[in-house]
Amino acid sequence: MEARLDGKVALVTGATQGVGAAIAEAAAVAGAAGLLLTGRDAARGAAMAARLRGLGPETHFLPADLAAPDAPARVVVECLDRFGRIDLLVNAAGLTDRATFLDADVEVWTKLFDVNARAPFFLMQAAIRAMRERGHGGTILNILSMNAHCGTPELAVYSATKGALATLTRNAANAHRHDRIRVNGINMGWVPTDGEKTMQADTLGLGADWLDKANASQPFGRLVAVEEVANLAVFLLSDASGPMTGALVDQEQWVVGAAR
Repeated sequence: MEARLDGKVALVTGATQGVGAAIAEAAAVAGAAGLLLTGRDAARGAAMAARLRGLGPETHFLPADLAAPDAPARVVVECLDRFGRIDLLVNAAGLTDRATFLDADVEVWTKLFDVNARAPFFLMQAAIRAMRERGHGGTILNILSMNAHCGTPELAVYSATKGALATLTRNAANAHRHDRIRVNGINMGWVPTDGEKTMQADTLGLGADWLDKANASQPFGRLVAVEEVANLAVFLLSDASGPMTGALVDQEQWVVGAAR
């Protein structure tokens, strides 16, 4: 079966750049009828929505900072007001601030958990309520990280947020399988998104050649491509993967538990 999203309405967070933008575009190409995009950058979001309209689906952008407690409910209400339903939810928004056990503070802990764990939980809550009320099921996809398994030292708090989201993914899948609501996740490997490029080259000071060095360090000679994440996302969102639920797929070229 071909992975198609014909006629579906999807809400995609973090859709103005990186993985979220790639998934939104892949959903449009796969036949989605409606897209609600959300992110913090209004100008970039408006441009993204205009571009995706050109691919066919009715597309709207709602600026939202998911650190705000009321943002998840507001985003889902907007999707329901615009389209009358929500078939697919993609939680792709996330923060990757660095913090180790020795330098993390309450501020960075709260900041990361607010966006990476609390917001997806309440987005899922609102979407599941709407899906149950409609009675036609639905599909949720959470974008996680290979760091959910353990994480590097400088990503201690970030890794904890993704570990929390991994548990919530399975819990939601188990709780709502009889509602025909599927919930899966992608443990994403190292992907050179625009945000990651800025982080590595500028914030961490690794310079313009960081990507060449990173590619050379990988078994397949390159990092995971954002388009590959988007392709897997469409498969997990589509009927081609049903009734698969509660799965956390490691999209990585390193095998967990094996010695490097």
